[in-house]
Amino acid sequence: MLEGTINRFNLVDEPWIPVADYGLASLKQIFSDTSIRALGGNPVHKIVITKLLLAIAQAAFTPENDEEWKIAGPEGLAAKVISYLDEKRGLFFLFGDKPFLQMTGISNASIQKYGAVQLYIATGNTTVLNQSQVDRNLTDAEKAQLLIFLMSFAPGGKKTDNSIVLSKNYTGKSNNNGKPSTGKPGPSLGFSGYLHTLLTGKNMIETLWLNLFTQEQISDIRFFSSGIGVPPWEKMPEGEDCETAKKLKNCYMGRLVPMSRFVLLEENGLHYSEGIAHPSYKEGGFDLTIAVDSSSSNPKVLWVDPEKRPWRQLVSLLSFFSSDSKSNFDCRQLRFGLMRAREAVCEFGIWSGGINVSSNAGEQYVTGKNDFVESEITLHSDSLGHSWFHKLKEEMTALDDLSRALYASTVGYYRQLKADGKATAALATNLYWQLCEQNFQDLLDACDDNTGIVTKDLRQVFAKFVNKAYNAYCPQDTARQLDAWASNRPFINKYLNDK
Repeated sequence: MLEGTINRFNLVDEPWIPVADYGLASLKQIFSDTSIRALGGNPVHKIVITKLLLAIAQAAFTPENDEEWKIAGPEGLAAKVISYLDEKRGLFFLFGDKPFLQMTGISNASIQKYGAVQLYIATGNTTVLNQSQVDRNLTDAEKAQLLIFLMSFAPGGKKTDNSIVLSKNYTGKSNNNGKPSTGKPGPSLGFSGYLHTLLTGKNMIETLWLNLFTQEQISDIRFFSSGIGVPPWEKMPEGEDCETAKKLKNCYMGRLVPMSRFVLLEENGLHYSEGIAHPSYKEGGFDLTIAVDSSSSNPKVLWVDPEKRPWRQLVSLLSFFSSDSKSNFDCRQLRFGLMRAREAVCEFGIWSGGINVSSNAGEQYVTGKNDFVESEITLHSDSLGHSWFHKLKEEMTALDDLSRALYASTVGYYRQLKADGKATAALATNLYWQLCEQNFQDLLDACDDNTGIVTKDLRQVFAKFVNKAYNAYCPQDTARQLDAWASNRPFINKYLNDK
């Protein structure tokens, strides 16, 4: 007998959402407790659960335009969502005759262990590095989290039982020879891991309100030919290519909850097959939270880079502030939300994050080189504008120049000692950027200072970080080392004297 034959564990009432400094919360708590500041868990948890919460918010209330959005405010949105959850509560049972976001039609698909479909769990002959990687039984709350993760971020690979096809004559789960194909990566993950960006407010309710789209905004996005759409829990697809599935491919709801895997939860595992195949960014379809450059015939996106923290991408993400910007990356979530947020609230945050993964022969996994990344900065509404952005771009360019100077100096130091210093130079620049991060918020605030006094003081701080990183990786213990150290010290006078 399937675990889901009895209606139980309702997501509206049961605590399952990880919340920072709180524990677990239910859907109703998220929209009623203003003390809930932010989601917890890893960056991917934050992305997928925020997407689900936004889908629920859009289903409950999609304002016609910015004026209606502003009038409603966070309180108005919360009230409408609570009413919606009360009305639709019966659709949010994790187990039962109509389990939430699950396909009972794939009950004949082979069962996978829960650990097998998680990127950061070691299964098979994979080496276990720490206790968090051990496969184990999941609580109902963790099963709910995993289900939401699989809708968007499912790793590509052979774990999907693609011999199970629900749509008649559908060939999207087969190779040219007719055999079941390898599962494609989830549309929010992509080949190596997209970088996602969201606005943040003083609490979760305000965060969701700041990221809510209007009918007008969705109408301006050409690849959403079906508009906002209907959330899948209200009208589930019958197969991979049924009419409902086709509509989900072309609507905003289908990007928030893409149903890229057909799942049916069991006690100790899950039936698991590839679901709806959404178009990739190269085909003109993508999450609004990722930054895409569509200026050429070969579109580009911002990927997660474990060696480059997301705050360093801020100039590219905010390029819409300047018409003469060389960057063509456009994150709709940020552009549409930020321009109205600065008119509605005094300050707000920009959060960016994701996970970097490796791929081999269609199989996606996490290695020692891969990792989660995330960063969050705060912006003051009265500071934002062209002059502020121009100053930020100028300062970030200067920091990049310092990084290159540090790299060259470190390589030169080891070359003089007849050694290859490229790997060490990379470590030195990585340390430099880590040190810079702790003062980056100060730099953002200082870019609004027309006198230049604050930025000049901060340049002294960042210059010290260059020397600190150089000294950390270029020892001075012997006469030869001291000579090489002195001969190759980074030249930072121009940086200090420019402002």
